[in-house]
Amino acid sequence: MGSRRQTLAAAALRGRGGAGSRFPFVILVFFAMLLAPLIFFFGRGLHASSYDNDIISVPGKQGVGWRERLATQHLKSLFSKEVIDVIINSTKDTGPYSLDSFRKNNLSASWKFVGVDTSIVTNSEVNQTAPEFRQEPPKLKGGNSTDHHSQSTDSPAKLARRQLREKRREKRASELVQQDDEAIVKLENAAIERSKSVDTAVLGKYSIWRRENEIENPDSTVRLMRDQIIMARVYLSIAQMKGKLDLYQELQTRLKESQRALGEASSDSDLHQSVPMKLRAMGQVLSKAREQLYDCKLVTGKLRAMLQTADEQVRSLKKQSTFLSQLAAKTIPNGIHCLSMRLTIDYYLLPLEKRKFPKSENLENPNLYHYALFSDNVLAASVVVNSTVMNAKDPSKHVFHLVTDKLNFGAMNMWFLLNPPGKATIHVENVDEFKWLNSTYCPVLRQLESAAMKEYYFKAGHPTTLSSGASNLKYRNPKYLSMLNHLRFYLPQVYPKLNKILFLDDDIVVQKDLTGLWSVNLNGKVNGAVETCGESFHRFDKYLNFTNPHIARNFDPNACGWAYGMNIFDLKEWKNQDITGIYHKWQNMNEDRALWKLGTLPPGLITFYGLTHPLSKTWHVLGLGYNPSVDRSDIENAAVIHYNGNMKPWLELAMTKYRSYWTKYIKYDHPYLRNCKLNE
Repeated sequence: MGSRRQTLAAAALRGRGGAGSRFPFVILVFFAMLLAPLIFFFGRGLHASSYDNDIISVPGKQGVGWRERLATQHLKSLFSKEVIDVIINSTKDTGPYSLDSFRKNNLSASWKFVGVDTSIVTNSEVNQTAPEFRQEPPKLKGGNSTDHHSQSTDSPAKLARRQLREKRREKRASELVQQDDEAIVKLENAAIERSKSVDTAVLGKYSIWRRENEIENPDSTVRLMRDQIIMARVYLSIAQMKGKLDLYQELQTRLKESQRALGEASSDSDLHQSVPMKLRAMGQVLSKAREQLYDCKLVTGKLRAMLQTADEQVRSLKKQSTFLSQLAAKTIPNGIHCLSMRLTIDYYLLPLEKRKFPKSENLENPNLYHYALFSDNVLAASVVVNSTVMNAKDPSKHVFHLVTDKLNFGAMNMWFLLNPPGKATIHVENVDEFKWLNSTYCPVLRQLESAAMKEYYFKAGHPTTLSSGASNLKYRNPKYLSMLNHLRFYLPQVYPKLNKILFLDDDIVVQKDLTGLWSVNLNGKVNGAVETCGESFHRFDKYLNFTNPHIARNFDPNACGWAYGMNIFDLKEWKNQDITGIYHKWQNMNEDRALWKLGTLPPGLITFYGLTHPLSKTWHVLGLGYNPSVDRSDIENAAVIHYNGNMKPWLELAMTKYRSYWTKYIKYDHPYLRNCKLNE
C-alpha cells in the first residue's frame, strides 16, 4: 500500500510540469476516493460495537455478526425488558425454549399470543444468535440498559400509548381469568346438584347419565303404539275401499292386538312385556300397506277426517264434563241429607216448649251486631255460625238471623238447639211463612209461576243427551228457583227494626272478628262490598246484555263488579233509596231474560249501581270453589274466605288444599255426624 502511494506521488511530481493547474484537483479526488470506504466501515464498526455493549458482552468469545446483533437490537422494540430477561434466563441445555415454561414464569398477565408464530423468537433465533446463553446466562448491570435505550428511542406519546395498551391487556386478561373461574364454579355446582338426585340405593343405577337416559322418554313406546294404531285405521279404511281383503283382515287383526296391549297405559312401565313383538308385527303390516295402498291425497283426507271426528268427541266430552260437574254441584251429599232427616225427625218429637231459642229480646236490638244467613244446608250454616262466634271478641253481642225452607226448618232448629252458639243469639225462620212474599208483590215468584218460565227452567229445550242439555242445566239449578236466593233484595221487609245488617252466604268461613264492618263509613251508599274487577271478565259487560238499549243507555260496560257473600247493608239508606223498588223495576223488564240470563248477581249489580262502597280486599277473599291458585297469604290474612264456584267444601269434588279451612269448624265426633258417616 505504501509503495503504491510513493509511485503515485512520483508520477505526480513527474507530471507537474505538464499538468499545470490540474494537479490540486486530482489530489483532492484521489484522497476522497481513498478515505470514503475507510470512514464508512470504521463508523459501522463503532456503531455495531455500541450495540454489543448495550445488549450483552461475552468475555473471551468472538462476538456475533453485526446483522445478528442488529436483529437482536430490534427485538428490544418488540419486547419489554421483562420478556427478554425471561427468555435469557429460561433457556436450557436440554433443547429449544419451551412456550409452556415461558407462560408458567412470573410473566405479566398482559403477555398474550394471538396468531403469532412464537417459535421464531423463542426457539430458533435466540438459540442461534446467543448460543452462549445455554452455558452461562449473562447478568445485566442493574437491568437499566434496556430501559434507557427504550426511553431514548421512544417519544413520550409512544410510551403513553404502550402503557395504555399494556393496561388494557392486563384488564382483559384478568376478565378472561375471572370468566373462566365463574364458568368452572357453575359447572361444579351443577355437577353437585345433579349428583344429589342420584339414587344410590339401587345397585347399578348410581350413574346420573344412566338415570337421565332411563327417564328421558318414559312414554315413547306408548306414543309409538298410538301412532301405529292411527295409521292402521287409515290403511284399514283404504284397504276396504280398494278391495284388498287379505290386507284388510291382517290390519284388523294387528289393530285389535295393539289396542288390547295398549289398554289404559299411560307410560311404558304399564305395558306388557310382549309389546315389542306386537310393535314389530304391526310395523311389518304397515310397511306392506304403505307399499300397496299409499296415496298422499287419500291418506291426508283420512287423517283430516279422523282429526275432525276426534275434535267433535272432545267437545262432546267437555259438555258432558260440564253437565256432570254442575249436577254434582247442585246435589246434596248422602251424609248431609241423612243429617237433615235425622234432625227433622227428632225436632218434631220435641215438645213445643223446648223448641224455642233463648234471648229472643236481642233479635230487634239495633245496638247489637246482626247477621243474615239464608241457607238450606245445615252443616254449611253451622260452619258459618261457629267460625263467626269463635273469632268474635264479644260473642254475646252477635245475633244470627237464619232463614231456611220448610223442608229444612226442623233440622236447622234442632241442630242449633243441640249446639247453641255460645253466648250469641240465634233465631231460625221459615221463608214459606212470609205471607207478604207472594207473586203479587214479588216479580220473581210471578215469573216462576208462568208457563214460559217453567218451560225454560224445567224442560230446557227437551235435551235428549247429556251433552245437549249441559248448556241449559245451569239455568235449572234449584238455587235460581228458590226464594232463599232472592230474599236478599227484601232485607228491610224481613228485618224492619234494624239499621245495619251483615249478609253472609252459607259457603263462607269467618276467620277474624267482623265487628269493624259496622263502623265503616259507607259515605251515603247502601252496600259495602269487595270489588272483583281485578280481572277484565268481572266487569259489567260480563253479566249484562249491552246490546239491549236499556242496559247500554244506563250502565257502563267497564264498571267494576263486586261480590255477594259478605255485604254490609245500611237498611236506613236502603229504605230512603227504595232499593227494593229499583229491583222490582228491572226484574219486571227482564221477564223475557233479555237483560241478563240468571242468578242474583246481575240484578244486584243493576240495583246497587252507584250505591256500592268498595271495602278492603282483606275483608273478603273469593275463588276457593274454582280457583286452585289463590295465594295462601291472602287466605291466611282474610277476614272471610268464600268457596264461590262449583267445588263446595262439603262436596267430594272440593279442592283438598282449601278444605281444611272449612272442616276445622266441624266436630266430626258428634253423634249425629258419626251416625250419618260424615267425616273429614
